[in-house]
Amino acid sequence: MEIPLLSIAIVICILFSGFFSATETAFSSLNKIRLKNMAENKDKRSRLVVRLSDNYDGLISTILIGNNLVNILATTLATILFAKLIEDASVSNTVSTAVMTVAVLIFGEITPKTIAKRSPEYFAKLVAPMVLGIYYLLYPLNCLFKLWQILVGKIFKKRDDSNITDEELITIVDEAQTEGGLDAYEGELIRSAIEFDDLTVTDVLTPRVDVEAIEISAKMQDVLKVFVESGFSRLPVYKDSIDTIVGVINEKDFYKAYMDGAKSMNKLICKNVVYATPLMKISILLRRLQKAKTHLAIVVDEFGGTMGIVTLEDILEELVGEIWDEHDEVVEEFVKLTDDKYVVQGDANLEEFFEFFQANADEYEYEPVTVSGFVVMLLGRVPAVGDVVDFENLTLTVKRTEYHKVTQVEVVRSEPQQEEPEQE
Repeated sequence: MEIPLLSIAIVICILFSGFFSATETAFSSLNKIRLKNMAENKDKRSRLVVRLSDNYDGLISTILIGNNLVNILATTLATILFAKLIEDASVSNTVSTAVMTVAVLIFGEITPKTIAKRSPEYFAKLVAPMVLGIYYLLYPLNCLFKLWQILVGKIFKKRDDSNITDEELITIVDEAQTEGGLDAYEGELIRSAIEFDDLTVTDVLTPRVDVEAIEISAKMQDVLKVFVESGFSRLPVYKDSIDTIVGVINEKDFYKAYMDGAKSMNKLICKNVVYATPLMKISILLRRLQKAKTHLAIVVDEFGGTMGIVTLEDILEELVGEIWDEHDEVVEEFVKLTDDKYVVQGDANLEEFFEFFQANADEYEYEPVTVSGFVVMLLGRVPAVGDVVDFENLTLTVKRTEYHKVTQVEVVRSEPQQEEPEQE
């Protein structure tokens, strides 16, 4: 009668070992955000799981104590069992060790952990009441181990590196997208929001040469012509030169005054101008534009001159992508002609250029932010139509220029040359 009872006791111990192993896996891999959302929807089991996971040190101590107790008990009972079945002590000990190792490994570790890993939230909610009861049962032992943890913590002090970096957040987003929790658009939107604070005004500004502005003494008919031809809803107003911006005029205000027969636009100029520096973070500029209730900022260089402008739309496009309206002319920055030949616009972003052609270069190593500036840097002079420059396995040929600026480049990509091994 002793042998059946010992066998049943060993099986029960192995089952408890599997229970503790599965519980440890479930609580270490569950999604706390998902559980907190469930808890907010009045799910009592989810609330209990959140409460237990918040006290993770006490929880893990309970699981480890319970797991070790049942494993030690199972090993002891197995030794007694096989001692009764096999008279030779050395053989019985060897068989007992082998059988218990295989049994605990398969039924106490691998199988339960695999099951819990597949659905950690469901398993955690299923076993939470039982885990809570075991926690209170082993509470005195937990208190002793907690004192030991405090002592170890004072000896081995924790480094202050628990803050999550942007790279880690992006990795989390990539994993969520891979697992199907986010689609491609949502993933890109979150990545843009994470990287948003790293961008400066220089990354989004419209350069001075492309700025449409009007002189403060311009006639109403001339201002009307600029609004019609440019399609812009706001225009900077300058005095004497574009380096002296005195305000901004709104298209709606102008048309209303024009229809009412106004002879001058002086009363229409909004002098609440927001100024920005090239290295200012666009997140800071966005808050300034919101506070000033305006949509346009003037970027000034170190000498106080006008470097360009940044609009609210330019900043928002860094979050949601390009925003087109009925007045915008849609121009593709990268056009494929053949398998190895492309046409690239000069104002294309240099980072996107490197990414598109899978270049090994780092855009942060170069001062230019556009393909036009990159070509000028490589040539070392003002470019002309027909100029050719090589970079890695790319051949760039200047096709169009305007006001000493490259507006279009032809890029031919060749296969990278394989390095020949050195001859001995």
